[in-house]
Amino acid sequence: MSHLEHVLIGLGIQLLLALLPRVTLWVSGALAVAVFLGREIAQHEYKLAVARGWEWGQTQPVGVLEGVVTGWHLDSVLDVLAPAAGCFLLALGVWAIRQRGR
Repeated sequence: MSHLEHVLIGLGIQLLLALLPRVTLWVSGALAVAVFLGREIAQHEYKLAVARGWEWGQTQPVGVLEGVVTGWHLDSVLDVLAPAAGCFLLALGVWAIRQRGR
């Protein structure tokens, strides 16, 4: 998936969650970004486990925080930062428009 697709999916998640009562665009944006962050961490853990000979049905030979601290490269960082930037800009834009209306 491209980074633009990640942004669009993140914005979709953000907008859908913002329809819930008491959920602001800031909160829904943070939750959308958490989805992408969790996905990237899981992918890093999986790649580490496979590289260490792991097969389905076995316990993964990966430490508790290894997926968080290892395996990051520019593409995986952008897979999280692109939707984070998009969600932030949407929430900021809506906030600014509401402030102007006061």
